Amino acid sequence: MLTVIGNLKGGTGKSTVAFNLAVWLAHDKAGVRVFDLDPQATLTDTVEIREEDGFGPLFDVSDDIEELEQLVKSKGKKKPHLIADVSATNMPQLEAAISMAKRILIPVQPSQADIWSTQRFVKIVMSAINKKNKPEILGFINRADTHIGVRETGEAEEALQMLPNIDHLDVRLYQRTAYRRSFSEGLAVFEQDPKCKAAREMKNLAKILY
Repeated sequence: MLTVIGNLKGGTGKSTVAFNLAVWLAHDKAGVRVFDLDPQATLTDTVEIREEDGFGPLFDVSDDIEELEQLVKSKGKKKPHLIADVSATNMPQLEAAISMAKRILIPVQPSQADIWSTQRFVKIVMSAINKKNKPEILGFINRADTHIGVRETGEAEEALQMLPNIDHLDVRLYQRTAYRRSFSEGLAVFEQDPKCKAAREMKNLAKILY
């Protein structure tokens, strides 16, 4: 099954989410195949750090949209999980990946600008999909504020729940140093410290999805 992770707005943390979910799935018997369709190639760089530092399990990353299409169309019981990290800076590949997806996962930062961006992204998704075989379209709050007195996170979540054609996931990932370190160290947050708050959050998201 192909899960596409994306949004129109930059900085939503989609590559961080994609990397951590990919590591989670790499431990699964079916394995995972990752497609980095973002020209910034942040996900590719992180996986290279993981390989250079000798961390495992490893998994392949590709930027070949034709290879992704072949895997989606291939038949067999032992197909790997598929994750695609997409970006609006490469709109043709974004739309192509969306058209093949079984699930669209949309990380949303807690701001009004991000809600507007998500609304526009969902419109792009709806125009790219096959209406007769509609994928899941799931949104959740990412980089949520950790301070209890900040209202923006709750307000953004309420706004997200009101958007049409998107289902709200009752899960939050918070703004934590562990997620930034995940990229620089080539380790998922649950590999850095299995008992930390970020690890619990990411494991919860992974279990809900898979």
